[in-house]
Amino acid sequence: MDSCTTRSSVIIIGAGISGISAAKVLVENGIEDFIILEAMDRIGGRIRKEDFGGISVETGAGWIAGVGGKESNPVWELANQSGLNTCFSDYSNARYNIYDQNGKIYPSGLAAEFYNKAVKLAIEELKNQEAKLCGNFTLLEPSLAPKTPIELAIDFILHDFEMAEVEPISTYTDFGEREFLVADKRGYEFLLYKMAQTFLRFAPEDKIIDSRLQLNKVVKEIKYSGNDVTVRTEDGCKYVADHMILSASIGVLKSDLITFQPPLPKWKTEAIMKCDVIVYTKIFLKFPYKFWPCGPGTEFFIYAHERRGYYTFWQHMENAYPGSNILVVTLTNEESKRVEAQADDKTLEEAMGALRDMFGPNVPVAEQILVPRWWENRFQRGSYSNYPVLSTRKDFVDIKAPVGPIFFSGEHTNEKFNGYVHGAYLAGIDTSNALLEDMRRKKVRNQARSLHFKNYLQPLLALSKSWTSAQQTISEISKWEVAQQLFLLKGVILSLLGMMKGSRMET
Repeated sequence: MDSCTTRSSVIIIGAGISGISAAKVLVENGIEDFIILEAMDRIGGRIRKEDFGGISVETGAGWIAGVGGKESNPVWELANQSGLNTCFSDYSNARYNIYDQNGKIYPSGLAAEFYNKAVKLAIEELKNQEAKLCGNFTLLEPSLAPKTPIELAIDFILHDFEMAEVEPISTYTDFGEREFLVADKRGYEFLLYKMAQTFLRFAPEDKIIDSRLQLNKVVKEIKYSGNDVTVRTEDGCKYVADHMILSASIGVLKSDLITFQPPLPKWKTEAIMKCDVIVYTKIFLKFPYKFWPCGPGTEFFIYAHERRGYYTFWQHMENAYPGSNILVVTLTNEESKRVEAQADDKTLEEAMGALRDMFGPNVPVAEQILVPRWWENRFQRGSYSNYPVLSTRKDFVDIKAPVGPIFFSGEHTNEKFNGYVHGAYLAGIDTSNALLEDMRRKKVRNQARSLHFKNYLQPLLALSKSWTSAQQTISEISKWEVAQQLFLLKGVILSLLGMMKGSRMET
């Protein structure tokens, strides 16, 4: 083994919340011989904070969704245990704060009418997809398709922002319908550091110094067999283990960043390709002063434009950070990709145009702008997974199922809560438990095999002992006795060879 080869029991790819929660479960069950390989220079994955305009903003996951129900959201519990600062987000009035391009707010009754129409359209679209699967595809009625700016805005809110999942949404039915924005200078990622502190070594300044976590390790190849898995990174290092937990994002799995040898089976790749990747971009703008309403029910407001998703959904940060003078506008999918590909100055110009349509020509130019680029990030390739409306149970089973020693984790492997932080957290726990169960089964099989082997070996050893202790020459042993002992020896050897062959097939 060369100097850059590391051997461990388990390799974990990715130090997001799935990878960290998976490692924690391993340690709690006595498996401390693991290594975590993280492509970036930090832990957290798609949970990331940045300092902007004097506050800490969440460029990735920003909310704890699913609070206030009979069952407690595990991430909400972690937040409470860690003393994480959060702020309640009230979306109830967002759909009625819709501005046209002349700065007028649509009457609430009209907005409600268009919202109800959008819901009807969504139901018709679902029926259309079901009919298509049955071979009875029909086009939507032209009168139902969204055309006007307000229709396009509400359609965007309904499908891309508010309810990108199929109803009922498990997060809200299981954990509650309230959502809380993380508003803490330590960031959402603080929860991961608190979790990591329970099993990794930290320096006094809260820096991780444990060699089992290796940052800036970009995995380029995963070679696996029935017995082990070998990982090669772009810096030329090699890592070998008995098992692997792969918590790379669905976007990375759909890309060509990692090569598998042999290639993943067809059923696995088909399941991966069926799962969509959502790009969700929160653009932050810092202003010299407030020019937008900040009273009750005004935290969220909507811009109706003739282009769907064009700087549609806005939020001010005054509830979370009073006096911050920061606005956030959310883009998704194709608009996100378009904006990521252009200069920030161009994005600022476009955003200012939308704001001046809503609030007048005297709106001041933003002093700062922050544009995250999750799609261009080759270690993420998107924000979160989104299964098609008519996905089957088999799609979820296949995307989660292990391939040899490789166990798959991440929010996309959680059938009930995919797309959420708590889904990623629970996926890490579930994956480690599945791996531990596999280890237990193999241990039991090996013990049984060892006992079986011993039972066959004992007569062979006894025969050998008697053979050497007899102190007789072949001429002194009858031909019949020699033949009988050789026949017994041949049977034992053939049985052992059969056992070894079966052992190779099992692994």
